[in-house]
Amino acid sequence: MERYKQFMQLAGDRYSCRSYSDRPVAPELVDALVEAVRIAPSACNRQPWRLMVIDSADSAGRAAVAAAYARPWVETAPVYIIVCGEAATAWHRPYDDHSHLDVDLAIATQQLCLAATALGLGSCWICHFDPARLIVDLGLPSGIVPMAIIPVGYPADATIPEKKRKSTDEILLKR
Repeated sequence: MERYKQFMQLAGDRYSCRSYSDRPVAPELVDALVEAVRIAPSACNRQPWRLMVIDSADSAGRAAVAAAYARPWVETAPVYIIVCGEAATAWHRPYDDHSHLDVDLAIATQQLCLAATALGLGSCWICHFDPARLIVDLGLPSGIVPMAIIPVGYPADATIPEKKRKSTDEILLKR
């Protein structure tokens, strides 16, 4: 039960951070985030994720992110992790050929965001961006599609915002 309490604390502390301090993120912390993705589960262990890390030294990469997601706040993050998928690698359900690429990437991305929280970092899961522009501007290989941009850094404000969630009764289906 203690580990569950720790998990619930971690999950409750994770939020979409949209303002970052100028404090740099150490490379070993970025490596730890990549490791959190590497060990994530995936359908039939296909591991269809590919990551691109863009740090403060990569001005062209940062410009590509800013062009694909034109929100000034994102530029305050010192690191971006672009979560990409390789569609050809993803498992497909044999009954209807449904691809589990989105599911696998969502699991991996959530592990990345929880790991960031555990390391004292803020993150935000961005899906509303121009993927075609990002593919071109970042020079992504053929067959690799960007699914999320995850800005990472130390929050400018350490206050965890109040969350509004549905009640248990609202999410449980009844038979």
